[in-house]
Amino acid sequence: MITDNLSAPGTTAGRKLIPTNIITGFLGVGKTTAITHLLNSKPADEVWSVLVNEFGEIGIDGALLKNTNAHVREVPGGCICCVAGLPMKIALNMLIAKTKPDRIIIEPTGLGHPEEIINTLTGEYYDTVLDLRATVTLVDPRKLVESRYADNANFKDQVAVADVLVANKIDLCSPVDRANFDDLVAGFHPPKQAAFAVQQGQLELSWLDYPRRKHELNSPQHHAAQRNRLNPQRELYNAAIQLPEGQDYLRRENQGQGFYSCGWLFQPTIQFDFNQLFGWMTGLNMVRAKAVMNTDQGVYMFNAENGVLSVKPLMLGEEPEGEPEREPELLDSRIELINDAALELDELQAELFGCRLASAD
Repeated sequence: MITDNLSAPGTTAGRKLIPTNIITGFLGVGKTTAITHLLNSKPADEVWSVLVNEFGEIGIDGALLKNTNAHVREVPGGCICCVAGLPMKIALNMLIAKTKPDRIIIEPTGLGHPEEIINTLTGEYYDTVLDLRATVTLVDPRKLVESRYADNANFKDQVAVADVLVANKIDLCSPVDRANFDDLVAGFHPPKQAAFAVQQGQLELSWLDYPRRKHELNSPQHHAAQRNRLNPQRELYNAAIQLPEGQDYLRRENQGQGFYSCGWLFQPTIQFDFNQLFGWMTGLNMVRAKAVMNTDQGVYMFNAENGVLSVKPLMLGEEPEGEPEREPELLDSRIELINDAALELDELQAELFGCRLASAD
């Protein structure tokens, strides 16, 4: 189903303001893939900047977006709208000052509260800097029958604040799944600006320019009740988690809103056995698992959702004509696990470390 309630996307109100979009959706819906597609499709003469927020402490999405043609800044470790929005404001201010972007894309955590981000971006100061346009919410129609998604207050609010609703992974959906998405779209009054169905996050650039509307939330008090219940073991804002000198790895944990995360960061010289790592991640019973790892077969991205694992090599963009293709610059290996049950951390760490290759020293 595709609906479009405007004859054309909205026009810019105030040419000097920076067009800004929030692209949201629940865990595993494909937000990072969709943003990567947009960045690869953007006008070549425009500078785009991306602010990425993740529930996990280590942060994987920034690494996945690293080789796109954009400036990327991360706020790991929970919801960027918590703590009075300070982490988000610090990161956003630095991004604007340093990159002077033509457009800003904000990717909140799949467990985030987009209405609070919208309030910040339309509040004092930012209303004279940003032109906040459509909020694009991605939905996996297959999940609409699962109560832990459909009944989740964050999921409901992500859908409620959407100006454009997009059914992603439509190639994996059954006719019943598609009908469920159609019913979801039809249930909004007033209707959404537009609704589309795509596969592999193939969003159209024009969808970003639909104007933003105010929306009534299903659970407006939910965020206030949950505020500051995350317990990140880090500073308030840490743009680049780095290993202490002489340390091979570090582990960071987080929990909140009924979810638990654990992430590991490794020195880039440490290699993992690709086949062992693939087998281990395939067997993980997790809501979400992401990794960018240095293996004996090269640098690979691992992306798992409820036991379904996809893997692809991490490639650089095109090299200048006449120059050979280079290996990706790897600053570290990192992996993040998220589940809706407490994690057996020591057991998981032992299994992960069992995939390491012996040092050549």
